[in-house]
Amino acid sequence: MLQIISHPFVLFVVSFVLMFFAAWLGSSVLRARSELDEDGREDFKTVQSATLTLLALVIGFSLSMAVGRYDQRKNLEEEEANAIGTEFIRVNLLPDSVAAGIRSNLAQYAELRIEYYQTRDPQRVEQINAATGSLQDKLWSAVKDGAKAQPNPVTALAVAGMNDVINSQGYTQAAWWNRIPHAAWLLMIVIGVFSNALVGYGVKNARAKNRFLLIMPLTVALSFMLIADIDSPRNGIIRVVPQNLISTAQSLHNP
Repeated sequence: MLQIISHPFVLFVVSFVLMFFAAWLGSSVLRARSELDEDGREDFKTVQSATLTLLALVIGFSLSMAVGRYDQRKNLEEEEANAIGTEFIRVNLLPDSVAAGIRSNLAQYAELRIEYYQTRDPQRVEQINAATGSLQDKLWSAVKDGAKAQPNPVTALAVAGMNDVINSQGYTQAAWWNRIPHAAWLLMIVIGVFSNALVGYGVKNARAKNRFLLIMPLTVALSFMLIADIDSPRNGIIRVVPQNLISTAQSLHNP
């Protein structure tokens, strides 16, 4: 399931086929076996309305979770850019022999973070993560050595700033791993299947049958695709653009 929900368009196609099949099953198979009489139609409308309402609530709740996670990723990108920019200034508090190397590595680090946001290649992501970890070790070691050479409250600011740089990357990574739970996706899909089956089962007018068998599955599939697109940090159309990191990287190259 993880592979499907990480690719919104694939999820749209799969969910549309599944929902359409459920609606067709309700219209052609279930209705043929058990026709609704007038006495049972009122009860059916109650069940159908309750099911559709539950589907709408679950979709709305999942969309809210996806938007919240998207906003969190945007905020953390801004915090990461601010941490890098602040540390670039604070390294001036360290000895000149150390500060020059740290500034160069910070500029390289910012470029790596920008590429992390922009790339879609999983193998490249692993390479970026490895390079980021290695560069963090170098930056921390350089700041630590510089602070040891001049141990005072002023140089401690540079150490604290580098700590913020490293922590902000960890928070970003955690936010990108924080996705809508699989149980929520499974619940949405199951309720969507039952809802479409009930819609298909309840259609009496043969002329309206084709419209309802198409519109309802299409609406549900589009909703699933939108949620997956917002929730997918790397494969969707709606993605976090690292504009703050890009601006910071430009300022680092042109101080």
